[in-house]
Amino acid sequence: MMAEDAGTPVVLLHGVGLDRTVWARVEDRLDRPTVALDLPGHGSQPPLTEATTLEDMAGDIAARMPAGPVHLVGFSLGSLIAQQLAATLPGRVRTLTCVSSVAARTDDEAAAVRARLDGAYEDFTGSMERALDRWFPAGESPETTDWREETRTVLLANDPDSYRHAYAVFATGDRAIAPRLPAITAPTLAITGERDPGSTPDMSRRLGALITGAEVVIIPGARHMLPVTHPETLARRVGALIDDSAVPTDLDAVLDDDSPVAQGGSPVDHDHTAVAHDHSERSQR
Repeated sequence: MMAEDAGTPVVLLHGVGLDRTVWARVEDRLDRPTVALDLPGHGSQPPLTEATTLEDMAGDIAARMPAGPVHLVGFSLGSLIAQQLAATLPGRVRTLTCVSSVAARTDDEAAAVRARLDGAYEDFTGSMERALDRWFPAGESPETTDWREETRTVLLANDPDSYRHAYAVFATGDRAIAPRLPAITAPTLAITGERDPGSTPDMSRRLGALITGAEVVIIPGARHMLPVTHPETLARRVGALIDDSAVPTDLDAVLDDDSPVAQGGSPVDHDHTAVAHDHSERSQR
């Protein structure tokens, strides 16, 4: 399908403690232009030397995004930043995908993430190992060892103080952005793993309840690091969101005489991959 935004880039925002390379597997599978950015204080960006806010981090990203509208995909902390951008700069965000996102944490959930922040102050290296244990439990997949080592290298490359400043935003940003979520008008997907203990399925459902029309997808058996462990699922779901929201340049070309829609039927789904059983829910706000 040819559409007005066929060349609109997909901007990818990673999670706290990671860098833009976490998206490599997804970028390889997205048949469209992509731009993966390092968050402030991460990767090639200068370390954070003082406390920051979700608004400040989003402003930094907005200044480095490609000009014009983008399809915005955020993972974990990157998802909070993406939500901030979608709520405050709606003209820049064509679609929004929230991957493994926290949302409107309960008091118990907020206490748990504060305890992890305290752990990063008390024992930075130990906190990184505990994160790896949550994300890649030993023996769960044949690739677990490789995934852990790849991710450990990125985590331990962080400046500890910079990491703590960013993690503080992750620990509190969900409550800061929650009142603005109903203002988001971009077509939205919230996707997380069934077994993610920090960015739970209930949190994605909260996003679905707060953002009108948002689709919620729960990946069976998956944990937090979806860009690493489930890149095909993400690429397929992001691509479908973009395609479904596209504005055709020629409606007649879309509804040609041979298409099932033109014949009065339904589009045929030829995707028979192993991820075909993701559970999808649609907000009815």
